[in-house]
Amino acid sequence: MIIKSASLETVCGVTSKLPVNAHMEFAFAGKSNVGKSSLINGLMNRKSLARTSARPGKTQTINYYNVNDALYLVDLPGYGYTRANVEIKTEWGRMIEKYLHSSGQLRAVFLLVDIRHEPSENDRIMYEWIKEQGFAPVIIATKLDKINRSQIARHVRQIREGLKAREDTTVIPWSAQTRQGREEIYELIDSYLEHAQA
Repeated sequence: MIIKSASLETVCGVTSKLPVNAHMEFAFAGKSNVGKSSLINGLMNRKSLARTSARPGKTQTINYYNVNDALYLVDLPGYGYTRANVEIKTEWGRMIEKYLHSSGQLRAVFLLVDIRHEPSENDRIMYEWIKEQGFAPVIIATKLDKINRSQIARHVRQIREGLKAREDTTVIPWSAQTRQGREEIYELIDSYLEHAQA
């Protein structure tokens, strides 16, 4: 995939009506500080189109990024921020559930998990939630720069076991610095686009 254009097209809050888009959507879920913005910027070849909030956990919107006027990367609200009150956490959950359940163009859901740690309870809940909506989650193991190369296989296995993921579940280690993993993500997205054109 060659990125020719990328722009933030739609921002949806708790009370917003979700857009009905003509192009395929690829969603990204993960806890508040897992590196979602860095990943999305890396995929779009932009430095700061997807902006991180000044305070983690304050982003309460679903952001639709139009790429090449051919597909959307959809940034879902980060979950698991400990300082967010129960009401806000519930609203985030409703937003994410509403999107996963109602989007007619959603083709794949990428779940970001910090490669350094075992998946959290929130990660496990989100993984099961995505499956319940009929999708096979693609796991992106972020923060690859923070561990030694010799540790990658062990940490990937730790994520698989922590999520109780099926053996055929795709796990892609991602580096925000070197953008390792980007081609694998591109290939996966391209496979959906090519299938639609066939």
